[in-house]
Amino acid sequence: MRRTTRYPVTGANSLWHVYKTVPFWKVVKNFIVIQLARYTPFLGMKNWLYRTFLRMKVGDQTSFALMVMLDVMFPEKISVGRNTVIGYNTTILAHEYLINEYRLGDVEIGSEVLIGANSTILPGVIIGDGAIVSAGTLVHKDVPAGAFVGGNPMRIIYTKEELANRGGEAASHD
Repeated sequence: MRRTTRYPVTGANSLWHVYKTVPFWKVVKNFIVIQLARYTPFLGMKNWLYRTFLRMKVGDQTSFALMVMLDVMFPEKISVGRNTVIGYNTTILAHEYLINEYRLGDVEIGSEVLIGANSTILPGVIIGDGAIVSAGTLVHKDVPAGAFVGGNPMRIIYTKEELANRGGEAASHD
C-alpha cells in the first residue's frame, strides 16, 4: 500500500480545488524551474535548480536525464539519493487528484538506483538503494533494495539475491 494522505473534497472533482491545496504562484514558479531543468543538458545545474528552487533533496552525482517531469505542485516531497540515474521522460508524482479526494505522498528514491526511460513513479512509494526499474514501468508500490522490477503493473523480476546469484554465475562462466 502506498503511503499517501487522503483529503476528501465536496462538490466538483478535486482538481477544481487545486488552488485551495497549493498556491498559484508556487505552481507557476515550479513549472518554470522544471521546464528549464527538463531541457538543460547540465546535470549539476539541474540538481542546483531542484535543490534551490524546488526544495528537493537530491544526492551528489545524481543524474536526471532530459525531459524528466517532476511533480509541479509538490516537488519538495521528492527525495533522491546519491549517484542515482533517472531516465529520459520519467514522471515522478507526489500528488494525485481524484474525483472525491486528492492524495499527497512522499517519494523516496534511494542511492545508486537506476530508473529506466518513460517510467512513472506514483506518490507514496519508496525505491530502495541499488534498485533497477525497467524502462516504461509504472511504480505503484515500494521497490525493495537491490531488486530489478518492471512492467505495468510493476512486478519484481529479480530480487537482490537472485541478481547476485545471476552475476556470480555469469562471472564464473567467463
